[in-house]
Amino acid sequence: MTTDSITSWLPFLDRLADAAGEVILPHFRSAMTVENKEAAAFDPVTVADRAAEEAIRTLIGEAYPEHGILGEEYGDTSDGADSVWVIDPIDGTRAFISGLPVWGTLIGLMRGGRPAIGMMAQPFTGERFVGDGQSAFYAGPGGPRALKTRACGALDQATLFCTTPALFAADDRAAFDRVERAVRLSRYGVDCYAYCMVAAGQVDLVIEDQLKIFDIMPLIPVIEGAGGAVTSWTGGSAVEGGKVVASGDPRVHEAALKMLANS
Repeated sequence: MTTDSITSWLPFLDRLADAAGEVILPHFRSAMTVENKEAAAFDPVTVADRAAEEAIRTLIGEAYPEHGILGEEYGDTSDGADSVWVIDPIDGTRAFISGLPVWGTLIGLMRGGRPAIGMMAQPFTGERFVGDGQSAFYAGPGGPRALKTRACGALDQATLFCTTPALFAADDRAAFDRVERAVRLSRYGVDCYAYCMVAAGQVDLVIEDQLKIFDIMPLIPVIEGAGGAVTSWTGGSAVEGGKVVASGDPRVHEAALKMLANS
């Protein structure tokens, strides 16, 4: 086991997820004030988002004061640190305010700018998906188990997830549409759950745009640990977000990249 293995970090990750869940769950499916963070679009935030990030930041600061933190709600306090925690307290706030349990708390650790370990925790369903890039595991209803992506040899056998095609500008929407027409089944609207379902071997492909680092970085060690791949649309690093492709089988990944490039 390396220093950044699941075994070494899981107790602390569980503490962070427990603390976030305790402050989030009282607000789920309740009357709450929803604020909009953007004037030109609808980017919702709630007291639950902010309270969860505060809880996570407090525990990290107490245990690892030398570590940096990059979170969706309270920004970047990494200040050049080699070890940086990346937090999205509620990935899928739109689902959260709609009462749908397809949101999750994303917690990741980067070392030297590279993903080391990540977790998606869903306190309402009691599920956790965790990975270190070499292995990945699930805990929740039905009992713990290793996560493994499934084989899928071609796009016409694949299931594709996307939060919404409205993410894409005109040319990118045309590229996405090419892939969607080629796959067997497409589904929308499950945010971080889509990536976890790739890791769990339930679906084959996720294609998205406009992601930020805290939307994707914690999920990369989970998918890669389960045997999958996460890249940009051009095959480069997806750590910083933007246009992202995640898949469970390298054959489908390559086919999707070629079709997105219209090659």
